[in-house]
Amino acid sequence: MDNPFLVDVTRGPLVESRHRGSVSVVDADGSTVLSIGDVDRRVFPRSAVKALQALPLLERGIADKYGLTDEEIALACASHSGEPDHVRVAASMLAKAGRDAGCLECGTHWPMGEAANRALAAEGGTPNALHNNCSGKHAGFICLACGTGEDPKGYVGVSHPVQRMVRESLEDITGACHTMERSGIDGCSIPTYAIPLPSLAFGFAKFGAGAHLRAETKAAAERIRKAVAAHPFMVAGTGRFDTRLMDILKERAFVKVGAEGVYCASFPELGYGVALKADDGNARAAEAMMGALVLRFLPLNDQERSAVEALARPVFKNWNGLEVGRIQLSPLLLG
Repeated sequence: MDNPFLVDVTRGPLVESRHRGSVSVVDADGSTVLSIGDVDRRVFPRSAVKALQALPLLERGIADKYGLTDEEIALACASHSGEPDHVRVAASMLAKAGRDAGCLECGTHWPMGEAANRALAAEGGTPNALHNNCSGKHAGFICLACGTGEDPKGYVGVSHPVQRMVRESLEDITGACHTMERSGIDGCSIPTYAIPLPSLAFGFAKFGAGAHLRAETKAAAERIRKAVAAHPFMVAGTGRFDTRLMDILKERAFVKVGAEGVYCASFPELGYGVALKADDGNARAAEAMMGALVLRFLPLNDQERSAVEALARPVFKNWNGLEVGRIQLSPLLLG
């Protein structure tokens, strides 16, 4: 079946673009709170599950062994913009494990953040693996390998002990089997597994509520949430949706973007987990969908609601500052 149109983009009085999508909201007992579209179709969550991939780093005591700070724990969950502080913190994580950027196997690209990109180019610099948006996650993987006595070389491979630990963690918290026949290679070279949206939402409900988790997993999830709430800049960067939303809501919401229009979230006070996908992979549509769900489910004061509204229904302006269009949200999202 075709998924419904959930986000429209207007220009003047007309709808210029439309985005279909699917949404699953599940509570920590696995009960469906909201289901829109074909939620059973498997999707690759990509970077949306970085916080879940970081759980073994804390569960096994490696974060404590190396004295990782809250900034560093937050960066382990990041798709960051490659700004100087992101690079600094990633390097610090590696140094605590006795390693450097030469150990990173995530690849190299220019900073995702436009200002950081321009600044690096202006000073005649060239990017290295620390600028990769996944360098914090990979630094966490290297810490996990070194801290458990494993050689980090080849840590991105599906058969490496690090990726086996990560896969087991994902299966445990989502309840979904992560099989090789439904897997692919992520942009940063680690395995990624396609699972249904309700399984993702269930995992994030448990991650946020701490329900139905082993004691060490519950403690790890709580520490990750607190670290991210204290340092939302580390998870994304200047002007980015995740950073801006968690700056507003702090520990009331954990949100994380994935590639190709996937977004996941936890609303701890409600015990809800959220997983959604914009069919066409459009990031602005996925952000608007997530913003709409925050407006629908979380009690907000006037100031919070106004700030979230600005994220969920952004106004588009041209280079002369003239308003040219807006985001419109489907009633299916807003209830």
